[in-house]
Amino acid sequence: MQPHVVVIPYPAQGHVAPLMKLSNLIVGHGIKVTFVTTEFIHAKLTASMPVKNEEKSPIRLVSIPDGLKPGDDRNDLTKLLESVAKFMPAHFKDLIEKINKSDDDDQISCVIADTAVGWALEVAEKMGIKRAALWPAGPGNLAFVLHIPKLIEDGIIDAKGTPVENNLIWLSKGIPAWSSTEISWCCPGDSKIQNALFGLCFKVNHYVKLCNWLLCNSFYELDSPACNLIPGIIPVGPLLLGNQLSCHVGSFWSEDLTCLSWLDKQPVGSVIYVAFGSTSIHSQQQFEELAFGLELIGQPFLWVVRSDIINGPLSEFLDGFKTRIVDRGYIVEWARQEKVLAHPSTACFLSHCGWNSTLEDQFHNKSYICDAWKIGLGLNPDENGLITRHEIKTKIETLLSDDGIKTNALKLKEMAKKSVIEGGSSFKNFESFIEQIKH
Repeated sequence: MQPHVVVIPYPAQGHVAPLMKLSNLIVGHGIKVTFVTTEFIHAKLTASMPVKNEEKSPIRLVSIPDGLKPGDDRNDLTKLLESVAKFMPAHFKDLIEKINKSDDDDQISCVIADTAVGWALEVAEKMGIKRAALWPAGPGNLAFVLHIPKLIEDGIIDAKGTPVENNLIWLSKGIPAWSSTEISWCCPGDSKIQNALFGLCFKVNHYVKLCNWLLCNSFYELDSPACNLIPGIIPVGPLLLGNQLSCHVGSFWSEDLTCLSWLDKQPVGSVIYVAFGSTSIHSQQQFEELAFGLELIGQPFLWVVRSDIINGPLSEFLDGFKTRIVDRGYIVEWARQEKVLAHPSTACFLSHCGWNSTLEDQFHNKSYICDAWKIGLGLNPDENGLITRHEIKTKIETLLSDDGIKTNALKLKEMAKKSVIEGGSSFKNFESFIEQIKH
């Protein structure tokens, strides 16, 4: 009997992508995958698929309702989290029962759930099905979330997650400290969102106890001090699409592949790649400063500008800007990021430091990048909270002329590559996980 796993991500781009990559790896080992998303996300995934050969794909996409109406605002995090937790577990249970009833030779052998939808692990546990949780971000963030009960007990944060004093929070020597003003769930002035995010982070402590395997999208050598704080963690990353020919890449937008042929025409190591993930929004002023900063540098750049990247009309400013930079700038709505980052023409990456999770702490990711690994530079806002064009220009020019940073980045690149090929730590962890699912 061929093993059959159900994979369920939290309904957001940064969660769907790594779980889809994991699914692609799993089907490569002869295991059937049913990939469960909300109806809203399912529509986005199928609309953006480059090839319509879904029948041939070993990954079956299915959808269940998220409990919201079609016109509801799914960017309203509180509303989405409440509705998902309230409506989806029952639909998820029905779906598994339906699959199990349809064919005696096709029983669900394992549920792999994103830690942000850990209720799926509760459903699987009640049904006597094996369970794996995937934390799609870095182990440092997970270690912090798993320390919440201790942080409350020690009086460092209160029961609502707000830091009691303005101090640095250390988990261990080898992990950058957290600044109490920059904790991922803290939203001063918006107690509703803070309660929802902190509530979910708190629940992760319960969810990880329900799983047989706790997978993480990183590799041991990158952050061993954090991995060592998490009992039973199995780093299987970096999760990459590589050269998967599957029609499922887990993208909500159609990827503009023309930018790859544009990159082919640029000199090696010359292009500044600019992308801020799937949810970040800029003010009109910040957006324009960024554009002017890129223009001032005078180097080729590839910039991902989603249609909803600012809270207002884009075209008026963008049209004029595009005319001015036509010979050296390329703007797309969405790109195949892995391919762009691996391209020999790409020199550096201007990013929001996201690591695929609604629950992660981008400020802490930035500490890793700038202070621990020394592979990047941070951009500092001025007294009005604006990152100016001059700050952007100066930092990028400094970054591109810093050989130390380049050496460190190449070292990490080799470490990452090594971890996922035969004999590497993540490769071995993943193979062992697959063997256990099969038996």
